[in-house]
Amino acid sequence: MAAEPAIRLTVAQATIRFLAAQYAERDGERNRFFAGCFGIFGHGNVAGLGQALLQEELRDPTTLPYVLGRNEQAMVHSAVGYARMKDRLQTWAVTSSVGPGATNMVTGAALATINRIPVLLLPGDTFATRVSAPVLQELECTEAGDITVNDAFRPVCRYFDRVWRPEQLPAAMLGAMRVLTDPANTGAVTIAMPQDVQAQAFDWPESLFAERVWHIRRPVPEPAELHRAAAIIAAAKRPLIVAGGGVIYSSATEALARFCRRTGIPVGHSQAGKGALPYDHPQSVGAIGSTGTTAANAVAAMADVVIGIGTRYSDFTTASRSAFADPDVRFVNVNVAPHDTIKNSGLPIVADAREGIVALDAALADYTVGPDYRDEVVRLARQWDDTVTAAYRIDDSAGINQSRVIGLVNTLSEPTDVVVCAAGSMPGDLHKLWRTRDPKGYHVEYGYSCMGYEVAGGLGAKMACPDRDVFVLVGDGSYLMMATELATAVQEGVKLIVVLVQNHGFASIGALSESVGSQRFGTAYRYRTQGGRLDGAKLPVDLAANAASLGAAVVRATTAAEFTDAVKVAKANEVTTVIHVETDPLISAPNSQSWWDVPVSEVSELDSTATARQAYEQNKAAQRSYLRPAE
Repeated sequence: MAAEPAIRLTVAQATIRFLAAQYAERDGERNRFFAGCFGIFGHGNVAGLGQALLQEELRDPTTLPYVLGRNEQAMVHSAVGYARMKDRLQTWAVTSSVGPGATNMVTGAALATINRIPVLLLPGDTFATRVSAPVLQELECTEAGDITVNDAFRPVCRYFDRVWRPEQLPAAMLGAMRVLTDPANTGAVTIAMPQDVQAQAFDWPESLFAERVWHIRRPVPEPAELHRAAAIIAAAKRPLIVAGGGVIYSSATEALARFCRRTGIPVGHSQAGKGALPYDHPQSVGAIGSTGTTAANAVAAMADVVIGIGTRYSDFTTASRSAFADPDVRFVNVNVAPHDTIKNSGLPIVADAREGIVALDAALADYTVGPDYRDEVVRLARQWDDTVTAAYRIDDSAGINQSRVIGLVNTLSEPTDVVVCAAGSMPGDLHKLWRTRDPKGYHVEYGYSCMGYEVAGGLGAKMACPDRDVFVLVGDGSYLMMATELATAVQEGVKLIVVLVQNHGFASIGALSESVGSQRFGTAYRYRTQGGRLDGAKLPVDLAANAASLGAAVVRATTAAEFTDAVKVAKANEVTTVIHVETDPLISAPNSQSWWDVPVSEVSELDSTATARQAYEQNKAAQRSYLRPAE
C-alpha cells in the first residue's frame, strides 16, 4: 500500500490549516466551525501562530480571518459573545503570547466554561527543549519541571493539552474538537503551544487537513424516563416550567411555545433562558428567582411540579433554594447534560431540549392545567406587566433612573435588536424589566457575571448578527474594567450602540452592601477626605471623553428627551456610538419579592448589620434542601 502523501508545514501552520477545515452540522445545516482567530502577538506566538495566520491570510483571507484585539481577556469574551449568538454552532479561536498574555485569558476561560460556551484558546508556552530556560516570563516551579503558567487553565477549561512534540498535534486538535462540539460538555478548550514547537516543521498526512464535519447530536429521551416523567406531570395541579439557556441553544423555542400554549403550563425564565418565550406569550410569567418577576415567583411558590428544561438551576434561579415553597414539590429535569438532570432530586430526562419537549408533548397529549390555575397565571402576568409599564414611565422632573433607561431602550429598539449586559445592577433590572420579543434579543452573561464582558461580548454578538443593532448596556464600574474593545469595534467597522450609565460607583454592590448592613462602604468613586475615608466629593471622571478617545462617536444625555434623541441618532449612525447618561443609583427597580443568600455577620458593633442579620435569619428559614425524590 502506498504511503499517504504528506505536506511539510510547521506545527503552527498545520494548526491553522486544520482549524480552517472544521465544520459543524445540525439539522442539515452546515457551517465552518471557526469564524476566525482573535489574537495579540508577543514573543511566544508571533513567529509561530502569527506567521501561520499571515501566511493563511495571504493565501485566502476568508478562511480564518485574523482580528487584532486590545485585551486578551476581552478577546475571549468576544468569542463567547459570538458563539452564544450562534447557538454554540460556531466560535472563534484566540491566541496570545506566553506569560501575562496567556494568564489574562484565564478569566475568559472560566466565563466560557461556566456558561458552557465553546471557545478555543491557543496560548504560547515556554520552550519544550528548555535549552534557554528560564526564558522571559517563564514560571520557575521548584517542585515540577513541566509546569508553566498555562497550567492555570486546567481547572477552568473542559479540555487541556500541551503540544510538546509535532506528533501530538493531531490528537490534541481532535480532542479539542470533540469537546467544543459536545453540547453536554462544551466550554473553554486550551491547547498550549511551546514557542519552539510552533516553529518546528513536520511532514503531515494530507488527510489531517481534509474537511471534517462534526455532527451536533440531539439525544432523545429514554422511553422509561419519559414514561415516569409524564406520569408525574399528568398528576400535577400547578406545574411550572423553568426555561434555561438550553432551550434557546437547542432552537426549542417554537416547540416550547406550542407545548405550553396547549397545556397551559406557565414558563419562568432564567437569565440565560430569557427569550425562550416572548414576554407577551399567554403562558410567560417572565424572569424567575432572585431577580425575577412577582408573577413568576408567585407561581414558583405554589408549584407542585417544576419542569426544568435546559437550566442548571443556579442560586439566582432558585432564589437560593427558597423559590419553590410547596413542601411536596417535585422536579422533572430535561437536560442534555446528565449532571443537571439530577439537581433538586429531580427525575432525570437526559435529552436535547427540543427533543425532550416534543416527546413530553406527545406523552401528555390529553393533559392541560385547570381553568382556575390558567386564569391565575394570566392575572399575575398582567399585574407584573402593569408594574413594568409604571417603571418605564418617564417623569423628567424627577430625572432619569436605570429602569427608565431600560424602558426607553426597549421601546426605541426593534424587536430583533439585541441587548448585551453582564454585571452590576443592570442584569437584575433587565431580567425583570426587559420585554423580550425575539429568542436572540436578550444576551446577558450571568453565569460568571463578569465585569468587563459587556463591550467585548457585544462586539462578538454584533459580528455574529450584523443585520441587528446591538445595544450594550454597561455601568461605569464595568466600563472602567474593560472598555478597550471599543477600539477593536472601530478598527473592524463593527457598529455597537453602547449605553454607558454613569452613577459614580458600584450600584449593585452598593445596594447589596446596604442590605447586609454595610452601609454602601467602599462602593462609590470618591476622593479620600482628610479624615482618611473615601467619602469625599465625586471623582471628576469623564467616561464620555474616554470613549471618544477610543474612536467612538459620543452623545451625552441628561434627560429622557435627550436620551430618546440620542438613541435615534445612534440607530441612524453607521459607526459605534456611546450614549453617556447620568442616573441615580439610589432609585431601584421594582422588587422581586424574592431572596438571595448572602450571609450577614453574626455579630457586629453596627446596628445596621444587626438589623440585617435578623432579616437574613428570617429568610434563611425558608431555604430548602429539595432532597425529596421525584418518584
